[in-house]
Amino acid sequence: MTASPLPCPSSHFYTSLRTRLHYVDWGNRSAPTIILLHGALDHARSWDWTASVLARDYHVIAPDLRGHGDSAWSRQGSYLTADFVYDLAQLVDQIGRDKVTLVGHSLGGAVVLRYAGLFPGRVERVVAIEGLGLSPDRLKEKAALSAPDQWGEWIAKRQISARRLPRHYATIEAAVGRMRERNDHLSAERALHLTSHGVNRNEDGSYGWKFDPDLRIQPPENASEVELPQFWARITCPVLLCLGLDSWASNPVEDGRIDHFKDARLVEFADAGHWLHHDQFDRFISELGNFLNYEGSTQIAQPLR
Repeated sequence: MTASPLPCPSSHFYTSLRTRLHYVDWGNRSAPTIILLHGALDHARSWDWTASVLARDYHVIAPDLRGHGDSAWSRQGSYLTADFVYDLAQLVDQIGRDKVTLVGHSLGGAVVLRYAGLFPGRVERVVAIEGLGLSPDRLKEKAALSAPDQWGEWIAKRQISARRLPRHYATIEAAVGRMRERNDHLSAERALHLTSHGVNRNEDGSYGWKFDPDLRIQPPENASEVELPQFWARITCPVLLCLGLDSWASNPVEDGRIDHFKDARLVEFADAGHWLHHDQFDRFISELGNFLNYEGSTQIAQPLR
C-alpha cells in the first residue's frame, strides 16, 4: 500500500498557552488567507485534497489542534474548548493578516464559530461542517443531569481511561481498516492517506494514532453549550453550514439554530455522513467555491444529489 501523491505543504510550529503546536502552510502567501480546522481525533493533513484546490487562489493554513497530529498533548490530558479557541486566536495573530476566512469540521467548526463571534471584524467568511454541537433536544437531555453528576461521570471516565492501554496495529493496513470502520464512505485510497498522516510508528514496529486518547473525555466545563447562540449572533460575515444527510447531526433549519445567525446558508449533502468533505468531495468543493464568491443573504440550498 502506498499513499496517494498530493502536493506537500511546508511544516511549521508556534506556541500557545505554553504548548508547541503544529501547522502546515500551502504557500501562495500574497493571496487571501484561509485557515482549515479539522475535527476531533483528526489531523491537519485530512484537508490535503481541499487545500490543494484552494491553494491556487488562497494562502491556505491547516493547524493540528492541540492533542492532535504533530501538536503537543496537554500535560494534564484535559482539553477545554476555550484553549482551542485561544490557539486559533494566537495563530491568526501570528500569521499577521487583518482578516481571514475560516473553514472548520466538527470540533474545528465549533472553534471557528466561537472565534468569529468573538472577533467578527477579523473574519471574512466562515464554513462550518457539522460544527454546531448538540441539538436543542440533546442539550435538554444533558441539562437534566446535575453538575455534580456530570463531574462525577467525568472523573470515573478519566480513571478508566488511565488504566486502558493504547491500541496498537500490527500493520498500516490494519489501521486503515479501523479508519474505514469509522467512515464507511471512505475509499481505500483516501483512508490510506488519512491513516498514513494520522499514525506514529512504535518501537515494536506497530502503529498507533497520533491523537491523545483523553480527547474522547470532555471535561465538565465543556458540557454546557447553552451560550453558543450568543457567539453565533455576533458573527457579521456570511456563514455556510454544511450537513451530511447520513450523519447523526441535527438539521439547524429544522431545529431553529440557524435563526441565531445574521447571514447563514445551509447546504445538505446526500450520500454523505459526518465527514461530508471526504464523502462528497467534488460537491463540497463546488459549494465552497460558490460560497467564497457569495454576496450574502440567508437561504437554504437544496440537497445535492
